[in-house]
Amino acid sequence: MYDVKKGYEVAKEFYAQYGIDVDKMIEICDKTPISIHCWQGDDVGGFEKKEGGLTGGIQTTGNYPGKARTADELRADLEFAMKYIPGEKKVNIHANYQEADTFVDRNEIEPKHFEKWADWAVEQGIGLDFNPTYFSHPKSENGTLSALDENVRKFWIEHGIRSRKIGEYFYKKTGKVCVINHWTPDGDKEFPIDTIGPRLRLKDSYDQIFEATKDVEGVMDGIESKVFGIGAESFTAGSHEFCMGYVMSKNCDHIILTLDTGHYHPTETVSAKLASVYTFSDHVLLHVSRPVRWDSDHVVNFDDETRAIMEELVRLGKLQDTYIATDFFDASINRVVAWVTGLRNTRKAILAALLQPVDAMKKLEADGDVSGRLAVSQEFKAAPFSLVWDYYCQQKDAGVGLEWLEDVRTYEKDIQSKR
Repeated sequence: MYDVKKGYEVAKEFYAQYGIDVDKMIEICDKTPISIHCWQGDDVGGFEKKEGGLTGGIQTTGNYPGKARTADELRADLEFAMKYIPGEKKVNIHANYQEADTFVDRNEIEPKHFEKWADWAVEQGIGLDFNPTYFSHPKSENGTLSALDENVRKFWIEHGIRSRKIGEYFYKKTGKVCVINHWTPDGDKEFPIDTIGPRLRLKDSYDQIFEATKDVEGVMDGIESKVFGIGAESFTAGSHEFCMGYVMSKNCDHIILTLDTGHYHPTETVSAKLASVYTFSDHVLLHVSRPVRWDSDHVVNFDDETRAIMEELVRLGKLQDTYIATDFFDASINRVVAWVTGLRNTRKAILAALLQPVDAMKKLEADGDVSGRLAVSQEFKAAPFSLVWDYYCQQKDAGVGLEWLEDVRTYEKDIQSKR
């Protein structure tokens, strides 16, 4: 291992000449929470006492050994992964990760079915985020919040109501705001004739959920769109236009837009949408994923778009106003490796964005010096960022470089391979 401290001092000197306080940027990066999605650890299966596969246009591929079979195993895997993910963290769980002695349907879930998660979060000193699970259920086959069958729609409205109350429970238990993400896969394989009816019902369902829980505290609600899903290729009720319109029409502090990096056409980028959304909203829920031709939820890379998103948030001055969460699931590789790799890349992109001369580039732009702006922005693509990242990881005892990988392999051999 090279002299990490020496490398850091060299990088610090480089950045200082551009007026960048490296220590301050490390501190900002470290205090920016990232919410870790629990469903990478068990392939989105959950722990409801009922058989059934994934539905709602969601698929996992691969059958790598060592999948968590119980909530205790999943929490153990999360604990191990978090050792190598520096910075402030939360854990994000779905409603189907309830723990009950007997089957409890989703319109009957209560805080008590998530007590173990809450107690664990308190022990870990982290917050919890939550998601209603509007998929993988017999009553989700023909729509949920937009369903034409009123009994089905009432079932899912009640699920949304109870989910917000569970979010409040998490807030009161952990002392940290619970961010709830509302996403429904409702759509059609072919082009429907009535395209407004499902959306009017979806709007009414959201209205009922929020009206019934208007006294809930400590909860932020993201409304998430999607282009399509498997089996719903032609029409999605909760499109981007619908979700953005709903959020903006509510003009409510706790109802915000969710931008998922995989939920748009391949030629669209979330980084290009942020400024427009922030023109009208104070907060955004960001789901960091990696689509490969469609919403395939691959492990987050340190790629151009992930970096561009974080750069845009820093340039907008909105990093601290954005609720950042990861959302991917790969069953073809070791699931802890997937977590650590994806989360480290997300954090790495934040730090890289902070280590740029934003004020200097804005001044060049304001002065009309677009040539200088281009030169500076391109020069910093090769800045010695990785030396700062290694130092940060060393200070957080999170493993420098690939030091963590051998530990994960040992964990796989001793723990996961025996499942």
